[in-house]
Amino acid sequence: MNSGTNRLAVRLANVAAAGVFALAATAHATSLDPAPTEPGPAGAPRSFVSISPIYQGRADLDAGGDVKFGGVALRGGFVQDFGGGTRAGITLVYDYLDYSFSSPNAFRAAAPWGTVQRYGVATPLSFGVGGGWTLGVTPAFEWFRENGADSGDAFTWGTTLTGSRRFADGNMLGLGVGVYDSIEDTTVFPIVVVDWRLGDRWRLVNPLAAGPTGPAGLELDYEFDGGWTAGIGAAWRVLRFRLNDSGPVPGGIGEERGMPVFLRVTHRVGQQAALHLYGGVVINGQLRVEDSTGGRLRQDDLDPAPLFGALFMARF
Repeated sequence: MNSGTNRLAVRLANVAAAGVFALAATAHATSLDPAPTEPGPAGAPRSFVSISPIYQGRADLDAGGDVKFGGVALRGGFVQDFGGGTRAGITLVYDYLDYSFSSPNAFRAAAPWGTVQRYGVATPLSFGVGGGWTLGVTPAFEWFRENGADSGDAFTWGTTLTGSRRFADGNMLGLGVGVYDSIEDTTVFPIVVVDWRLGDRWRLVNPLAAGPTGPAGLELDYEFDGGWTAGIGAAWRVLRFRLNDSGPVPGGIGEERGMPVFLRVTHRVGQQAALHLYGGVVINGQLRVEDSTGGRLRQDDLDPAPLFGALFMARF
């Protein structure tokens, strides 16, 4: 990587979904995420798995043409509780996204990229330090690339650091920072972790990290009887990946960003599984293509795009 072309950006982003996984999971206990929400005794490792299909419908580009994509996100791993709020785990990440472009004029009427994949691993660690406080660190390593791109040029790594406090009434707040060496871009972003009850049924939380929106946002939930929950929220999502050598910008960088505004309906299946259904719209969308060193070449804005998805999670 050419250090002269690196840019230091400060933004709340989903560049490192794997790294933030454990943070948002801790804040959203009702979703059956693997991490426990309160310090407890040591126990056997608990495994978890999730699958999340996603479809972002056709959206017009400002300069002409349109784009849509569909795909799936897979997560799996385990968490070991050592007692007293100290935990360690491993999360494996895989995403598959298939983009379809029609006459994108801003990109010389040629599809800037096609199918992209992300795979990686995160190792969330947390330490109970007394008084309801927990300190967390999550190193993460990912590869995010268009099919055919060089894996060595698609490597992303970094870590998140957080401190959170759970109060006597069960509510929790936390702050932190993430630092990632992304593809030709060093990224620093703040992290806010929240799990706050506003009444017997209302709750303010982070969105599910394993879901189609990513965790970088806020969601207001309402709990119904019979294991049903509904929530409305908004998040900020950034996808940045290496392009292959046979496309319009050989070895370049593609980026898609936007703000999902969504409704989520959840049904718990016993104590070990849950199904989440999503519907919404992605606003403030933008596509960007950069050269191999991160210099911007072309970009275009998107009209609001419909978003549909689901998330099935289980732990055992």
